[in-house]
Amino acid sequence: MSTSPSFSPLVATQLPDEGPAARLFAQTLDQAARRAASDIHVEPSEHSWRIRLRVDGTLHELPSPPAHLRDAFVTRVKVLARLDIAERRVPQDGRLRLAVAPGKVEDYRVSALPTVHGEKLVLRRLEALPADLSLASLGFDAAQTPLVEAAVQAPHGLILVTGPTGSGKTLSLYAFLQMLNQGSRNICTVEDPAEIELAGVNQVSVREKAGLTFATALRALLRQDPDVIMIGEIRDAETADVALKAAQTGHLVLSTLHTNDAPGAIARLIHIGVAPYNLAAALRLITAQRLLRRLCAHCRTPAERPCLASIVPTPTGQPSAAWTPYAARGCPACHGVGYRGRIGIHEVMPASRSLCELIGAGASMQAIRRQARAEGAASLREAALARVREGLTSVAEALAATDDA
Repeated sequence: MSTSPSFSPLVATQLPDEGPAARLFAQTLDQAARRAASDIHVEPSEHSWRIRLRVDGTLHELPSPPAHLRDAFVTRVKVLARLDIAERRVPQDGRLRLAVAPGKVEDYRVSALPTVHGEKLVLRRLEALPADLSLASLGFDAAQTPLVEAAVQAPHGLILVTGPTGSGKTLSLYAFLQMLNQGSRNICTVEDPAEIELAGVNQVSVREKAGLTFATALRALLRQDPDVIMIGEIRDAETADVALKAAQTGHLVLSTLHTNDAPGAIARLIHIGVAPYNLAAALRLITAQRLLRRLCAHCRTPAERPCLASIVPTPTGQPSAAWTPYAARGCPACHGVGYRGRIGIHEVMPASRSLCELIGAGASMQAIRRQARAEGAASLREAALARVREGLTSVAEALAATDDA
């Protein structure tokens, strides 16, 4: 059974030259840092292995490493992450801190998974929170920002952030917590695991093997006089029940769900056993989000202007204002990809009186979605195409990122 890493005192390990495997590991870390990769994948096959970097949500393969270095490379990582190098039959999770340069330290979460051809490793870079965690920096537009601010500043209720894995949900929750972290509130989180430390916030890492689940941690937190509770994810009926009761008894509760859009969160909670009237009484706001790859400013090229109204019907059709669409081309600055960095898009659905009445009455998702659109909640597809009109991304990227929304 795997174990989850938590915040423990880690000493930054130096990376001396200890042989070919150590040099290859150092070179891989350097490439990951240069390309701002979020993850490093080490994948074995029968007669070889490969290293891939996830950059802006997409995997890119590095030059083929020497086959004979595979085992030494894996052992090197496991030693640094304090994993059992003799255990290759079950998954293991660890964490490492490396001094990659004078005065520069990087943290990684390490996951080792047994496969038919050896252990697969994934190293996730745990970057510090950005200096700018404003809603605008996360991609919320001028119309959405006041809606989010109003919900976050409410004294109690439930705020949900939805989207697939890797869509930036946790960062959004941290931004909300930063808005609330003014010293006058007791803020507590339950995460699996807590990866980034938030000064002034009490963070708890779930340890299911030890019996510390989301639900048990939440019950304990409610005896700690919290004002704000952040739950990493609502996964089951027990956690959902505790979260809703907390939201209805004077606490502001923030959490995430894996759904394609904001109305889908309602269906998901009802599916796992939440009573519609309880959800309607507790809900404050649901947001859905995606991350779009941002066109490289150095090489983006003008493209044929599409008819956006044919892609997503809107009351006003295609905007009449002049705008220029762009497509990806590729240059040395973006390593030939055509994209560099990402930007968030959001669907913001406040829990209005009309929406809550529909939810409490058990209305269909179609009816709830229609009401949200009538109240001005733009879909993720509309938000993505707004970024196209701003020249920040391409039509192809906007459509691919919102294909399921």
